[in-house]
Amino acid sequence: MTTCVIPSLQSFVTRLSPRQEIERRLAQLLPERGDQDLVNQAMREGTLAPGKRIRPLLLMMIAEDLGCSASHKGLTDLACAVEMVHAASLMLDDMPCMDNAELRRGRPTIHRQFGESVAILAAIALLSKAFAVVAAADGLALRVRNQAVAELADAVGIQGLVRGQFQDLAESHQQRSPEAILLTNEFKTSMLFGASMKMAAIAAGVSSDIHHSLHHFALELGQAFQLLDDLCDGHSDTGKDSHQDIGKSTLVNLLGAQEVKQRLGYHLLRADQHLAAACGDNMRTRQFVNSWFEQKLAAVA
Repeated sequence: MTTCVIPSLQSFVTRLSPRQEIERRLAQLLPERGDQDLVNQAMREGTLAPGKRIRPLLLMMIAEDLGCSASHKGLTDLACAVEMVHAASLMLDDMPCMDNAELRRGRPTIHRQFGESVAILAAIALLSKAFAVVAAADGLALRVRNQAVAELADAVGIQGLVRGQFQDLAESHQQRSPEAILLTNEFKTSMLFGASMKMAAIAAGVSSDIHHSLHHFALELGQAFQLLDDLCDGHSDTGKDSHQDIGKSTLVNLLGAQEVKQRLGYHLLRADQHLAAACGDNMRTRQFVNSWFEQKLAAVA
């Protein structure tokens, strides 16, 4: 039985799109732009700069396919918390001691705009804010919020983003097997997708079988997403530094672009199968994922 609220007819008429709702709520949750505190400014800049928002969008779409209302305020807060964690990870990933990136989302990276110390503090503040938002999400039972906090913490920690980033820094300039690269990709990318899916499933109160299908959907989607990112390295319209992967042991550098495109297609096929098992006849998320990747792949053809 779903734990979400069934929407009224009026909510369908007046509600914003999921993306608009995420943008509106993020702006509400983050410190006001007029605040002169540099950390607050960096938090807003790093989070509200135009991005794909694919993780929070998928959380909301999956939850709706599972029976939740897209206008449920607590669900939007879960999605915003995921985006805050993602933004914090990008700030740290871009630091000179990490990838030493200069551009992110078409703008100077946060440490270039505000300095390294402010960037680190803003990332920590965003992580803290994300967990506070989940813990206080309106309209969700305490059990649901506690489980969501635990899932998000697992995705960030030593068996999630932290481990993936460490492996990438320690091993990416060494010779690696395809299996080792895929494992790093799983921790770096799939884990936060997985947390998004688990949080949606927890909010919807679905069966363990659906949890299982969504877990495997996230694993396959994360691999496809990372392979697409690797294929886009060197393109000028990504909003990021070009040719960041030169000298790194990515699958593109190891196997070539054509083989990676075939593998990406396989991961997308498997992702779609798992998503179909989870959502049944509800096609919205499946259509979104397929059309999103078709558009992105067309740009790197």
